[in-house]
Amino acid sequence: HVQLVESGGDSVQAGGSLGLSCSASGNTASRYCMAWIRQAPGKEREGVAAIDSDGSTSYADSVKGRFTISKDNAKNTLYLQMNSLKPEDTAMYYCAADVFGALMDCAYNYWAQGTQVTVS
Repeated sequence: HVQLVESGGDSVQAGGSLGLSCSASGNTASRYCMAWIRQAPGKEREGVAAIDSDGSTSYADSVKGRFTISKDNAKNTLYLQMNSLKPEDTAMYYCAADVFGALMDCAYNYWAQGTQVTVS
């Protein structure tokens, strides 16, 4: 069973930066595909960025060039660095993981509790 615990959500002004972290149990970071997924009120869930066990990454068009996903296998931690934040980035951000699939097409059956990012 995979456990994921997020931290880092906050309120920031437009144009600012924020970093999110997701600590995983076991050897999740080195063996699983992992992603950041967000959902704003009244909107559909959106895959923001994903990273595979081999380090390959994928980004939603809406965040390309502004967000960076990374992981530290030794610390079993997933990161999301968000720069040039916009009000439309406001959402609940979730860390997710699974062993089946790849990048944005990964099964993502394991989820963290969510952390709120508000950009004004």
